[in-house]
Amino acid sequence: MISLVIISGRSGSGKSTALHVLEDLGYYCIDNLPASLLLPLLNNLGRENNIDRISVSIDARNLPSELREFNSILETVDKETVTCKVIYLDSMSATLVKRFSETRRKHPLSNSKTNLKTAIDREQDLLEPIAERADLKLDTTNLTIHELRDIIRDRIGDSKRDFSLMFESFGFKKGVPVDADMVFDTRCLPNPHWKPELRNLTGKDESVINFLDSDPDAEKMYNDILAYLDYWLPKFKSGNRSYMTVAIGCTGGQHRSVYMCEKLYKHYSEKWPNVQILHKELGVSY
Repeated sequence: MISLVIISGRSGSGKSTALHVLEDLGYYCIDNLPASLLLPLLNNLGRENNIDRISVSIDARNLPSELREFNSILETVDKETVTCKVIYLDSMSATLVKRFSETRRKHPLSNSKTNLKTAIDREQDLLEPIAERADLKLDTTNLTIHELRDIIRDRIGDSKRDFSLMFESFGFKKGVPVDADMVFDTRCLPNPHWKPELRNLTGKDESVINFLDSDPDAEKMYNDILAYLDYWLPKFKSGNRSYMTVAIGCTGGQHRSVYMCEKLYKHYSEKWPNVQILHKELGVSY
């Protein structure tokens, strides 16, 4: 069986970093593969040369016509001999503009008539067929290179892990993560921010945990989310989903969402083999 991982996303989102991680993990990696060459590549490397781990990057440098046909091309891959995962990386447009400005690199779609912001927006439209098909979407806006490497290694690189569950806390004032499969809102719970002694702490601190544990609504919400996930996660897993990101949000992503993610992480890490956590606004993951 050939393991195929397709990496895509807008320029500056971390595709090269992801590809390098997979190369270190033993994948035969190719950057900027024309989508129309995907099947010939599988025949040549996989069937004729017995290479069973292949990763390719398909991005906006492809012909627009080939990007539009991406899903049709993917449907022709023999599912009996190839397992295929599509990973889409993205960041907020303002972050991508900043990254290009800092590195002074030229965007592949920019020219004398197309400025950087327009090129980045056009790239999003061109890659929409791949984004819609993605098995896993990762928001790299607030990730360092090292954090992105760890996530790719943990969520994609270990083929022995058949289902990866991540709990991600975030702040609604900074936007919902693009990689979220499910989103729960904890903003109706009491906010520790308004307690001066708790304001500078986080949902990982004992004082905040005790404050929220004492609230009946916090316990009720936890049990409701638990009941929902207990029923639906096995359904997604049995439907051949490899990745699931459950995002929990509050206003700033510091107290309530972190608290709820920690409780859920503790519960499911005792039941599932590959459970991870990412506190987006705190910059903490494990």
